[in-house]
Amino acid sequence: MKREDLQTKRYSVIGAARSGLAVARLLAGAGARVFVSESTSRPAAEAELHRLQIPCEFGGHTARLLETDILVLSPGVPSSAPPVRDALARGIRVVSELEAASWFCPGPIIAITGTNGKTTTTTLAGRMFGDARRPAVVGGNIGTAFSDVVDTMTADHTAVLEVSSFQLDHVDAFHPKVAVLLNITPDHLDRYEHSMDLYIRSKCRVFARQGAGDMLIYNADDEITSTAVKQYAPAGVTLLPFSAHVTLSSGAWVADGVMTTAIGGTRTAVIPVQEISIRGTHNLYNAMAATLAAQAAGINVASLRATMKNFKGVEHRLEHVRVLDGVTYVNDSKATNVDSVWYALQSFDAPLVVLIGGRDKGNDYSRLNDLVKKHCRAVIAIGESAEKVVAAFSSIVPVVQAATMPEAVQQARGAAQNGDVVLLSPACASFDWFDNYEHRGKVFKEIVHALRGGAA
Repeated sequence: MKREDLQTKRYSVIGAARSGLAVARLLAGAGARVFVSESTSRPAAEAELHRLQIPCEFGGHTARLLETDILVLSPGVPSSAPPVRDALARGIRVVSELEAASWFCPGPIIAITGTNGKTTTTTLAGRMFGDARRPAVVGGNIGTAFSDVVDTMTADHTAVLEVSSFQLDHVDAFHPKVAVLLNITPDHLDRYEHSMDLYIRSKCRVFARQGAGDMLIYNADDEITSTAVKQYAPAGVTLLPFSAHVTLSSGAWVADGVMTTAIGGTRTAVIPVQEISIRGTHNLYNAMAATLAAQAAGINVASLRATMKNFKGVEHRLEHVRVLDGVTYVNDSKATNVDSVWYALQSFDAPLVVLIGGRDKGNDYSRLNDLVKKHCRAVIAIGESAEKVVAAFSSIVPVVQAATMPEAVQQARGAAQNGDVVLLSPACASFDWFDNYEHRGKVFKEIVHALRGGAA
């Protein structure tokens, strides 16, 4: 959208958290007429908007919210929210913060989505650009709103973005040069009328505007993802699948223990899988996806190899905390669904004592039964869903219910033996005991670091 077009429209931003504030600043800075509406009290945000002289309201939405040409949604605002439904019913254009920020982007976009692995893949891809000294910004759902960094870009910059289904729900012109679809498994279905098909179609919006000259990287081992790509991928897009199990003619796969890629007919042996610093099959997928995206941008293999040997992963995703009395403590608080835990349980050779539970999202834990039986010494059930966790696993391994996180850590320490791993991998949202998964992981780490050696 041209700057002169922006200045002829009125914009209402709904939501004044991080992304809402960022897009309000971006639009207002371009000369657009902006109004911000927030349903709760946010004193710091209100002070910031007053400082910027951006009209706003807090503590509820009034009729002024819909006195607009375009309604811009923060990711936390669902399409089912009454103001959004009212806007759509009136024919008001509704866009996401991601869409609005993309109007200002002067360079190519790499957009990375999937139910699991988005943050690790985005962080790794961003590190690949940084290590290669290629200008790039990293943002989106990863914690820095695209609207906060897009105006620092030039045409030489690449935007490496983690994008969620919530951000993709209202995109229109959003057009990544490279789209990455890591996987699709059931999650957040409460936002999609409990319809897996609606959730799949939301994820596929990441490549809806792609065409000839663009690349779509996707997980060939994930049946739902592969089927969705076959069904929805636009004509002319270059498809680059990746697989940990089969040999491919293009994309990325493992040949004789070496991650191998083929793009545009050029085959490259990139790195022995054992030399990739982040562990587990799921991280092999993440590394393959990031490598293909970086290679597509022209980053040389020597640089990519060095990055993958030294990359230590992201906070709250299989994060090593400490070793105490022969027991390793690992923080996987970002595992907020069953599929994430399914991968985590396969990432260790040592016996596990795993902390599972929180605010349940309709989880079916039966998928974990064989892995719990094979890998776990015990399960510590936590949070609102503790009784459900007890019911799910008590016939397989010893299960102990804990009423607080400190109690859970002490119970886990008591159950673990020398050489074991205590793993926080909850499979649930955190909003019962904590503000978010970061808060949950931080508290877990603080408790673990406070433990003293010797008898538990």
